[in-house]
Amino acid sequence: MNIQVDNAVLQKKKTYIYEWYVVGLCMVAYIFSFVDRQILALMIEPIKADLQISDTQFSLLHGLAFSLFYAFMGMPIAYLADRFSRPKIIAVGVVFWSLATAACGLSKNFLHMFLARIGVGVGEAALSPSAYSMFSDMFPKEKLGRAVGIYSIGSFVGGGLAFLVGGYVIALLKDMSTFEVAFLGAMKAWQLAFFIVGLPGILVGILIWLTVRDPARKGLQVDEQGRPKKVALSDGFRFLGRHRATFTCHYLGFSFYAMVLFCLMSWSPALYIRKFGLTPVEAGYMLGTVLLLANTTGVLFGGWLTDLLAKRGHSDAAMRTGVIGALGMAVPAVLFSQVDQLWLSVALLVPAMFFASFPMPASTAAMQILAPNQVRAQVSAVFLLISNLLGLGLGTTLVALLTDRYFGSPAAVGSSMSLVIVGASALTVLLLWRGCRCFRESHAREYPTQA
Repeated sequence: MNIQVDNAVLQKKKTYIYEWYVVGLCMVAYIFSFVDRQILALMIEPIKADLQISDTQFSLLHGLAFSLFYAFMGMPIAYLADRFSRPKIIAVGVVFWSLATAACGLSKNFLHMFLARIGVGVGEAALSPSAYSMFSDMFPKEKLGRAVGIYSIGSFVGGGLAFLVGGYVIALLKDMSTFEVAFLGAMKAWQLAFFIVGLPGILVGILIWLTVRDPARKGLQVDEQGRPKKVALSDGFRFLGRHRATFTCHYLGFSFYAMVLFCLMSWSPALYIRKFGLTPVEAGYMLGTVLLLANTTGVLFGGWLTDLLAKRGHSDAAMRTGVIGALGMAVPAVLFSQVDQLWLSVALLVPAMFFASFPMPASTAAMQILAPNQVRAQVSAVFLLISNLLGLGLGTTLVALLTDRYFGSPAAVGSSMSLVIVGASALTVLLLWRGCRCFRESHAREYPTQA
């Protein structure tokens, strides 16, 4: 009897360790994803000079090009994730975007870089919907926020490392204008940086392929004979249609929330270089430290708060977390670019980044809790499509258009950021506040026994 109990305890411990190993490994992949796409922001000035592009064109490289992949391939990949091995899909995606990042270092003009950045967009399209779906099968609802929160840390660890590594590479190679690389010829420092951060991700993809197994799917929809239903791509849209008010508020609310976050992450390097006279190295080290401290703690706190509210019986816990975060973020996010003292700007940026990180676990938990198993990845993919096109693609471009066309001066990037953040923050609060009631109603309809 004791032997059986000991074996059961040992097996439970092994399962617990393995589940968090999967979360940790997916987090590492997410780190590489954000390093590969965020490092572009720090190297804005040398890339603009060498490729001879404007702020608006740079914003297209940083935002729209990355987001375009979702418009064409996000949903098909999510459909595969709802039917086939999710770890294999993630592994292939990691290898693909790592190679695409390295290809950015081969760019000779705007078009080359634009096409390579579209390839980098495969990262979240393959990774996040599959990872979210796996976590929902591995953890109970009251622990899902924490798991997603830890996974989401990867985005800001990756963003922080992008600034730190980018700053280090720029400092290391500052005395070398060009250098020769075997088979590739003369390269600039910013081109080499893409190879340094891109190629190691291939090893992460291989590790996921070899060590992660697809968890058993829970909460499957079944037919009259009790067998799992075969779900078509249209079933995901049919589910969204049944809860259109909820997902309109969720998708748009959290997308405008993401617009604020992406504005902060994409244009803060330019602000500190242009307004406060920091070098790219100094801006990279400072912003990297902020992301590693403020954003990672914000993600963890957002996940913890979602779980806490869920334990207290709030079915709309994730949506409430979004409202709380948006209210805390708005004022410091608007003001940090308007003050003239560097220390005060950074002091305002820290709470802005902290609260701007709340939607990472909250938006995901809301989708995974409400959606049936077979359509979870599809529901996530639609959100990532809208969030990236609206938040990253449109948001970063709006800042650039205001800077280039309205203010007519690169030095006015801070004013452009504030205008975009004011509008996006207001829409975030209104939509998510309305979404709380809609989510409660949808949850009661979908899971009447839990209401």
